[in-house]
Amino acid sequence: MAKRVVTFGEIMLRLNPEGYFRLVQASRLETSFAGGEANVAASLANFGIDTAYVTKVPAHEVGQCAVNAMRQYGVDVRHMVRGGDRLGLYYTEKGASQRPSKVIYDRARSAIALADRSDFDWEEIFHGADWFHFTGITPALGGQLPEICLEACQAAKRLGLTVSCDLNYRKKLWSRAEASKVMERLMPYVDICISNEEDAKDVFGIEAEHSNVEKGELNRQGYVSVAQQLTQRFGFRMVAITLRESLSASDNNWGGMLYCEGRAYFSPTYHVHIVDRVGGGDSFGAGLIYSLLQKKAPQDTINFAAAASCLKHTIEHDINLVSVEEVELLAAGNASGRVQR
Repeated sequence: MAKRVVTFGEIMLRLNPEGYFRLVQASRLETSFAGGEANVAASLANFGIDTAYVTKVPAHEVGQCAVNAMRQYGVDVRHMVRGGDRLGLYYTEKGASQRPSKVIYDRARSAIALADRSDFDWEEIFHGADWFHFTGITPALGGQLPEICLEACQAAKRLGLTVSCDLNYRKKLWSRAEASKVMERLMPYVDICISNEEDAKDVFGIEAEHSNVEKGELNRQGYVSVAQQLTQRFGFRMVAITLRESLSASDNNWGGMLYCEGRAYFSPTYHVHIVDRVGGGDSFGAGLIYSLLQKKAPQDTINFAAAASCLKHTIEHDINLVSVEEVELLAAGNASGRVQR
C-alpha cells in the first residue's frame, strides 16, 4: 500500500537577484516559492511519494500562485487554507568565495503567522496518512502556532503516524530560550529528529565536543554523543545530523550521520561546489523520509539522504529537482559528473 506524508509550515515568496549580484546591485529579482516543509513536500512528491502540504495563504492572486507552485510538483494542496492578508517574503543573495550568502525575512503578520487553531482539522488532514513532518521554523513564527504544532503532533501520534521534526533553529525568528521552551513540549511526540551541526546546541544546549562550525572543523564522535544525548533526553527512535564543513561560500564538504538502535552510520563526504545552498537541509530530510518509507537499511538510508542533498546544492532555488535514479547513482559512487548520454 502506498505511503502518504503530510507536511506543515509556511510557504513564502522568494526574491533573489540573478546570479551573484548583490541586492543593492540588482535591477531585477527572480521569484520562486519555498519554505522548509514545502521544500520537503515537493521533493518527496518528486520521488513518487503521495504527499500533502498544509499551510495558510491569502485568498488573493499571490496566495493562489503559492498554491499553484506546490500543485505543479504533484503535491496535494487540498489542505492549504485560504485567509489572511499577506504571504511572507524572503530575500536572498548568493555568496561566493569568502562572501557568505545572506537571507532577509519579511514575514511578520503573514497569513500562517496569524493562523487560528480552528483553521486545521487534524483528524481530517491525517486521514489515510502514515507520516507527519514539520520543522522548528513553524512554531518560531509565534501566535497560535506553537499550540497548533502541539495539536498536530498529538493527533498524529493518536492516529499512529510517524512524526519527524527538523529542529531548524532560526535566530532571526526567536531566541534560544524561547526555542528551548517550545520545542521541549513538542519533542516527546517526535520519532525522527533531524538536526545540523548547530541546532542541538542552540535549542537544547547539547554541543559536539572538539568541533568548530565557524572554522569548518567537525568531530564525528562529538556528533555521535549529541545524538546519544538527544535520544536519551527525548526517546527518539532515530537522530539524523547533517555535517557541513564550510570551506567557503562556494565550496563545502557535505555528509550526514544517522543514529539508531545505539549505532551511528556515516555517509560518504562529498566535496560540493555550490550553485545554491538554500534548501540543502530540507532535501536531506526528504531523502531521509523517502528512504525510511522504502525500508532501506540504516547505511543505505543515510547514504541516500546525503546524496540527495549533495545534488540539491547544484540546483537553483530551494527545491530539489532530482530523481530517485539520479540520487541512487550518486549514492552508489558515480560522482564524476560525466555527461549522461
